[in-house]
Amino acid sequence: MRFVSFPGPDGAAVAGVLADASGQTAGDGEPTQVIDLSHPVCQPLLAGAAPSLLALVEQGLAACVQRIAATTVPVAAMRPLEGLRLLAPLRPGKVIGAAFNFTDALAERAMAHPAEPVTFFRSACTVIGPDEPILLPPDVGNVGYEAELAVVIGRRALHVDVAKAMDHVAGYVAHNDVSGSDQVKADGGNFVRGKNLPASAPLGPWLLSADAMPDPHAVAIRLDIDGRALQNGSTATMLHRIPALIAWISRRMPLEPGDVIATGTPAGVAAMHQPAAWLRPGTTVTVEVAGLGRLRNPVQQGVAFHAQ
Repeated sequence: MRFVSFPGPDGAAVAGVLADASGQTAGDGEPTQVIDLSHPVCQPLLAGAAPSLLALVEQGLAACVQRIAATTVPVAAMRPLEGLRLLAPLRPGKVIGAAFNFTDALAERAMAHPAEPVTFFRSACTVIGPDEPILLPPDVGNVGYEAELAVVIGRRALHVDVAKAMDHVAGYVAHNDVSGSDQVKADGGNFVRGKNLPASAPLGPWLLSADAMPDPHAVAIRLDIDGRALQNGSTATMLHRIPALIAWISRRMPLEPGDVIATGTPAGVAAMHQPAAWLRPGTTVTVEVAGLGRLRNPVQQGVAFHAQ
């Protein structure tokens, strides 16, 4: 099931479910409608939760999926998808990224495989939604893209075994891990500044519930800028797979419902192209992760990072 968020009457984000022209929510057909879960007729589907996707994840997204699948939703709750402004599906508590985690990307850079995951922290304040602009501060140097599959945590994970790690996954979402590459280099490989530029973490357009993902380790990932293909890979080349990432991270910090793990990016990052394909204002970046839709974001110049 594909969950989205959009502005409600008061401007706050409310949750919805994508449906086709006949109102069906199953499958990966072309969505044309959205079930507005904030509509009064949908209250039984929420089981007491607020009509936000984060609230549903915290309550247990799998149970919500079952309730919706077993219900014929009244037409009154249906809204046309066309013209609806989609937001980032949720605002995570935190984003943990995995660096150097795809074997084809490591081969491209002639890098050895890390024995353990290499992770970094990204503030949730950097998250933006579909069609929102990626902002490039003029004083940070070269900024690159990274098309990724991101995992949304569904229940608290602390000291989790690899064998049980996938029980903690609520769903999946496409992500563009926009990175200030020059800042990472200037900081000796430290990711803090380079991974926390304002408006640098596009997420969306929808969250796919875990039950609808056949195999998260066999998913195509593509990225283009203004139609020029720059990344064309697959999660099949992920080095440390999702259960290993969850287990490793959960031994170092608690993962809470709504937290996001960005699993890394395949070959084709900006620095590897000739000439280098750094982000530039006036262009549009599109990330496509199979089953998770197309995440498009224009690139604009922002304000100076060090003047904020």
